[in-house]
Formats: sequence, C-alpha cells, structure tokens
Amino acid sequence: MAHLVSRRTRVLTLPVGLALTASLGFLPTGTAAAAPADEPAAVAADGPQLSYVVNTRAGHGTVKQVRKAIAAAGGTVVTSYDKIGVIVVHSQNPDFGATIRKAKGVQSAGATRTSPIVPQATKDIGVEQPLTAAQARAASEDAVAGQDPLEPLQWDLPAIKADKAHQKSLGSSKVTVAVIDTGVDDTHPDLAPNFDRESSVNCVSGAPDTTDGAWRPAAGESDHGTHVAGTIAAAKNGTGVTGVAPGVKVSGIKVSTPAGFFYTEAVVCGFVWAAEHGIDVTNNSYYTDPWLFNCKNDPDQGALVEAVTRASRYAEGKGVVNVAAAGNSDHDLALDAIEDTTSPNDTTPVTRTVDPSACPDIPTMVPGVVTVSATGAKNLKASYSNYGLGVVDVAAPGGDSTRYQAPEAPATSGLILSTLPGGGFGYKGGTSMASPHVAGVAALIKSTHPHASAAAVKALLTHQADATACGAPYDIDGDGTVDAVCEGGKEYNGFYGAGVVDALDAVRR
Repeated sequence: MAHLVSRRTRVLTLPVGLALTASLGFLPTGTAAAAPADEPAAVAADGPQLSYVVNTRAGHGTVKQVRKAIAAAGGTVVTSYDKIGVIVVHSQNPDFGATIRKAKGVQSAGATRTSPIVPQATKDIGVEQPLTAAQARAASEDAVAGQDPLEPLQWDLPAIKADKAHQKSLGSSKVTVAVIDTGVDDTHPDLAPNFDRESSVNCVSGAPDTTDGAWRPAAGESDHGTHVAGTIAAAKNGTGVTGVAPGVKVSGIKVSTPAGFFYTEAVVCGFVWAAEHGIDVTNNSYYTDPWLFNCKNDPDQGALVEAVTRASRYAEGKGVVNVAAAGNSDHDLALDAIEDTTSPNDTTPVTRTVDPSACPDIPTMVPGVVTVSATGAKNLKASYSNYGLGVVDVAAPGGDSTRYQAPEAPATSGLILSTLPGGGFGYKGGTSMASPHVAGVAALIKSTHPHASAAAVKALLTHQADATACGAPYDIDGDGTVDAVCEGGKEYNGFYGAGVVDALDAVRR
C-alpha cells in the first residue's frame, strides 16, 4: 500500500485452500523409515529455516504443553504471547507445520513466509517525489501567519478541515499514535518534538527489541514510516510541514524487514506492544506479507489470519483504535472473486482467484479495524484506491496523479507532502497516505474525549465524517469507460464509507 506506482494488479489464482509449500519445495520428497519403537522418531532438520506462528488454546498449562510439542517437532520458540495464545517459532523441519497442527492444545499453525529467514531482495514499497528547493522557497513565500513554511503545499489539510481544527486545538500530548511500519526517524526536526521513545520498539523478529534507536530505518531502508509519521504528527514549530494532529505524540513500531517485508510475527508483536504500552491509535499502512489475501481454509494462511486477528483484538480491548489502509489495486473488496497474481511475494507468485470474505487482506479486513480508502485533490476516490460496500469505513486524502486530480494553487502536486529521513521532505501517494490522516483525526477525537473507549472513538470518527455521495459514474481518466462502480447512498457507500473524515468536528466538544 505504499505508493501510487506499486498498484496491486488483478489476476487469476491457485484454487483457494491449496497449500503452496509443496510446489515451492518445502515438503520432504520422501518418507523416512520408521524409527525403532524404543527410540524417538527422528526429526528432519534439512529444510530451509522458516518462521511460524502457533496459535494455542488459552491457559498457561496449554502453552507449556505446546512448547514441549514444538521442541519435539524440531522447532525453537522465539517468543510467546501467552495472553493471546500466539507462539512465534523457527524451524528447519519441512514437516513442522503439519506435525505441530496435530499436537494437543494447538488450534492452528502456519508458516509466516515462503522464503527462508535469510536476506531477501528488496520489495518495492514506494519511491517518493522529492521536494525541490524552488518549491520550498515558493511555499514559504505563500505561507501566512500561523502556517509552517511548507503548509501551503499541503492541500490535504484543508481537505479534511485540519487547518481550521488547528485554530482550536493541536491535540493533546497525552495521546500517542503508533506508526506500525518500516521505522520512524525520530531525529527529524518535525518529528523530534513529538516523538515518544518509551512507546517505540523494533518488532521485526517477532520479539520486541528496545535497543535505543532500533525503531529507526537503517541506511538504505524504506522511508515509508517516516513519511506516515509526519502526516500524523509533524510539529507545528515554524519549520517544514504540519501534521493532522501536531500536538499529539507519535511513536515508531518497526515491523518491516530490511528488504521491506511485513511478516505476521512482526505485526503480532506490533499490536501487542501497542496494547501494553499505552498507545491510543495505531496506523497500519501495509498488508501482511507474503499473501495479498490470506485464505482461511489454507492451513498456513488461516493461521496467519487468526494470529493477526487475536493481536488486533487484544489491542482494541486495551483501548487502541487500529486504523489501516485499504490497498492500492483498485479492487472492489466486496466482490466474491478477485484475481491475485502477486502472492506469495517473497518467492514466486502464482495465479489464484480469491473471495475476500473468506480470504481477507490483513490487517485492513480484520474485524474492528478502521478501513480507509483514498481520495485525491478533487475529493474523488483516488484512481488506485481499493473500495467496497461494507468494507471501507471512511475516506481521507491519499493523493492522485495531477492528470486525474490536480490541486488548486499554491499546491503543485496531487500527492501528499510529508517528512523523510535525514530531515527531508517529499511526496508520496497511496492509501498508505490516506490512513495516517484518519489516525490523526482519531487522535484529535481522543484528545477531545480523553476517556472515550476505542469503540466510542470509532463511532465519532464515522459519525463526524462528511458524507460523500458516489456522484456521477466514475470515469477518472475521462476515456468514456467506467473505471469503478460505487454502490450505496450518500450516507454510506463503497467508495467513501461514511464519508471523508472531519478534523474540525473532532476538536469540538
């Protein structure tokens, strides 16, 4: 969901439920001879090292029992989230998944990847358009009293009335939004004033790493999370850009591998960390690799859905509002058949047809998560944005090509301007950019109503949204062909959900 260019393409697929491990060479080619009755069966350890999640029944006794079964099956426990019954395991036994699923106390288990735990080729999750020096100078000349120098280029702020909201409130420093993403550069001058170090962590391995600075993107790693963080909470400090909620705190929960993959064990760690460290809102501008859609009737993929669902629900139960990007494939997620040719994206993709109701995109389609579609500068659904009646909750600016939706002057780009590592600024577009606008508005609501539950914040988010009708048939490129079909009425539809979020209403008591 990273950017305007990496759109998820439509395609056919493997039959739902067909395990891919065999075709990728992760199952044994033969059957070992049975061990003598008085000796334990030999456990194969000649396969690639993979990561697994093992979902257990609740209870300490069950977890202890399952740990023994994991060891017997040739697995090594990385960490265990006993409160939600999810254990992260590494194993080189090609039969580990099938074996552990038979163990008493195990409800489901699956490999979180199809690629071994080794360095991978970098996944494309977005390249920004840099802000030129000339653009920066022109913007600062257009800035009026009370605006940060680059704010005139941020057409997205008035699109959700954030500029007017800031006249009433910038948000509370007692509210923290966690950016579950590729890492956040907290040394950026626009992020440093609002950064919450105590709530930041590196979750890439599936276990929390609290080493100082571990939440930052390393040199050469993606700038995606830093861009997202700026949209949420770039400080209103007389420099750079302004966030939707420039008075709240922002933290970084790094869940992306150096190559840019967001695996289940890291996502689970991120949600649990947020639940247990006072986070009020999480932003999730990604999908959980390697599957664009995870089919519940596949033993591996179904276990991934269960693990992420348990973790996000645990966070919500602790008062966290989880916000997620809908995706950039121009898919109607309410359809019962979508073609996916991109999965698994960490080895060799295959072609399959999926039903999103049985094969959800996680975390955005996990129950309770606020699903966000993207709009452009003309307040229309962005050309790339996923949509779907009953799936999308709200909409927010994510940017679009100026060919489709050009902003009004002084803004010059139809994309979203925000922070980049090393003190820079640049443009990106995608539902990845829409989601943090919603997270920022949720933070303003929480600031206004500090005792509101997660359910109450979500209810206000949708109730206060500006209802947006489907409008004329959607022909975004003007070629006479309808590019997407919007279903529903003005108050709720597949393109915009309950409407475009409203930051001004969020700060009204």
